[in-house]
Amino acid sequence: VQLVESGGGLVQPGGTLRLSCVTSEFAFTSSGLRWYRPLPGQERAWVATISEDGAITNYQRSVACRFTISRDDDKSTFVLDMHNLTPDDAAVYSCNAQTYWGQGTLVIVSP
Repeated sequence: VQLVESGGGLVQPGGTLRLSCVTSEFAFTSSGLRWYRPLPGQERAWVATISEDGAITNYQRSVACRFTISRDDDKSTFVLDMHNLTPDDAAVYSCNAQTYWGQGTLVIVSP
């Protein structure tokens, strides 16, 4: 099983990024999917979740209304759209499905 993130990079405050997580050799359609990022004192803090059928999404309070998680079952991919980014959003973002993790993609928010 592989989860591979992409889409990280440098963005100015207020900017937008789209992170993607492509999965392989995995029962994608039967799994909820999540994004994580580290916080002080937490190696991985939960950011967002999307349910197996895509009908339910949940977000960490600090990103609600700015981030959107979605999934494309045909491509075995899920996405985190991030808007109005602030320096506090800078982190290595990791995707997760069941017990599997991606390697992370770095987001830098700086003028």
